Amino acid sequence: MNLPKRYIINVVTVLAVTLFFGCESNFKEVQRSNFAEFVPGSDADTVDIKYTDSGRITGVLKSPKMLDYSNLEFPFTDFPKGIDVTLYDKKQKRTFIRSNYAVSYKETGIIDLQGKVKITSEAGQVLETEQLYFDQKNEWFYTERKFKLTDAKGVSNGQGVDFSKDFKVINSQRISGEIESEE
Repeated sequence: MNLPKRYIINVVTVLAVTLFFGCESNFKEVQRSNFAEFVPGSDADTVDIKYTDSGRITGVLKSPKMLDYSNLEFPFTDFPKGIDVTLYDKKQKRTFIRSNYAVSYKETGIIDLQGKVKITSEAGQVLETEQLYFDQKNEWFYTERKFKLTDAKGVSNGQGVDFSKDFKVINSQRISGEIESEE
């Protein structure tokens, strides 16, 4: 039985097209199932959260958008439009934090602040950088990025710094600038 070449080519083409569309449909279904798992458990607009400890306010967080991914294996909260935070110490002295973007990781207690991060103490100290981490448990900030620190002693620039929430302890790396000495 000799089939014409044209007939064989048509049959092969129809089979190939059928397989192609069948695989594409299946591929899109797989993509959708993976995407569905990375959907926030909840989202909120115009957030104003107050954190308390024994009836005392320890912090106030404000953000135009919050996405909560607590439904994932490694839960986190995303603030895609930035945050504005006020932290209070036991004497109600305030530290103000602003960033264009933030992610809070629930299991580690680390907050990743990104984009024009600015921290201001009530005493007037100001630290500016592009990325900064905050360890909530130890109330400690740190970064390996370039920073600018302004206080009553002067202005210093550097790369890499870690410091306490109240700016009482500051450990700088690779620092330059004009700083007034206590000597």
